[in-house]
Amino acid sequence: MRTVKSICLAALAGAALIATLAKPAFAAEETVISAFSAWRGVGHLVQTSATEAMFVGSLDGTVYVNTDKGPVEAGQMVCPAVVRIDLASGLQTGTGNCTMTAEDGARLFSELNCTGVHLVGCSGEMKLTGGTGRFEGVAGGGAFTLRSSLNDIELTSAASAQETAHGIIFWPELRYTLP
Repeated sequence: MRTVKSICLAALAGAALIATLAKPAFAAEETVISAFSAWRGVGHLVQTSATEAMFVGSLDGTVYVNTDKGPVEAGQMVCPAVVRIDLASGLQTGTGNCTMTAEDGARLFSELNCTGVHLVGCSGEMKLTGGTGRFEGVAGGGAFTLRSSLNDIELTSAASAQETAHGIIFWPELRYTLP
């Protein structure tokens, strides 16, 4: 009888240890990826004051995730964006919202905020704000850098010009969790 009681206590202790070490089945696990998109943009560049211009437009392109075997296409991205540019210093701030759509139709939504220098890049943080399909309930984000092909700003006499550009946006460590 004493042996049976000892075996039961040992089994309970072992189960308790396993329960404290194992993650519950419902716990979200963080995933870290490296990704980038070669994008093209279309919009208007408008002089908004004697010292400032603003780009209002959208960027779109294919998103790739870096793997051990090289980049793999992950879907399409479109981001309406606003970039304010100080005409004297070239300093810029940008904001945008992106929708990334995977091949299965699942969507991932995010907010972007960055600062930088015109022609050098705009670096900041991306926050994941939600999703649909397999991305429903997503949380996370990460640092990013956006670089553009825009050359010197030349405004028309009407203080507005249509601009097209291309560039790259990359996320060295994009962190996310799914429920």
